[in-house]
Amino acid sequence: MSWLLLLPSVAVFALFIFWPLGRTLYLSTHGNDIFGAPGAYVGLDHYADMFSASFAGILATTALFTLISVLPAVLGALLVVLLLESRIRGVRVLRTAFALPFAFSVATASVVFAVIYNPAIGIANGLLGAVGVDRVDWLTDPSIALPAVGAATVWMNLGYNVLVLSAGVAAIPQEVVEAARLDGATGWRLATGITIPLLSPQLFFLVVVSTIHALQSFGQIHILTKGGPDDATSTLVYSIYERAFAYGSSDFGAASAQAVVLLLIMLACTAVQFGILERRVHYR
Repeated sequence: MSWLLLLPSVAVFALFIFWPLGRTLYLSTHGNDIFGAPGAYVGLDHYADMFSASFAGILATTALFTLISVLPAVLGALLVVLLLESRIRGVRVLRTAFALPFAFSVATASVVFAVIYNPAIGIANGLLGAVGVDRVDWLTDPSIALPAVGAATVWMNLGYNVLVLSAGVAAIPQEVVEAARLDGATGWRLATGITIPLLSPQLFFLVVVSTIHALQSFGQIHILTKGGPDDATSTLVYSIYERAFAYGSSDFGAASAQAVVLLLIMLACTAVQFGILERRVHYR
């Protein structure tokens, strides 16, 4: 009888996880015609094709994008939450303002940043011009485009991170905080000795989840730069899209092989994070 209760969940998993995964593995070992239909078995040829300088560049771009979008978003949210816990006026208004980005969809936020980065009317160049700095081509300069997209991603994720950490701070027993203050712990000492260690479960959760989200990021890249300029913002997910769908392409075999590699990278990153970071997590 218990197995019957599990059947709906098993059916959902089979339909939306196991079947797509199995189909991806199948396509990654087969060629395809111009319409994308599976063709002859090619073994590991699609995986062998990845040992190239271009694919290494895609992996490097993906790693750099993940780094510049995860760490600032998590550390920035932590700093914001610590500041909001200070006894200052209007803290509720500030908390709402910092959590507001969570209400924006990726598409909406990307369009907003496309306007901000506009070289002619954007507020970014307007602020730089006000202090005497020359105009910056935020989305068309290969050396700046990736950090610009990363900054937009940080803003998009900041609200969610602030909400999670604020909930973690609210769950800290007040008697622990008051005892620390009676012992003379205030400011930075209180934050590093009490607040941050007790927030380690939330911080660990955000690092893991943010890393997975960064590796899967697509919408902001597509809207802001379309992988350019000169593939400077072409991450692994965007490369999969280009191989499978963009510009009339239907190379589903190569795209599926890259999707398998992306899955392995996410599993490896998660395993490393659990193996290293979780040891420092304090579960109260």
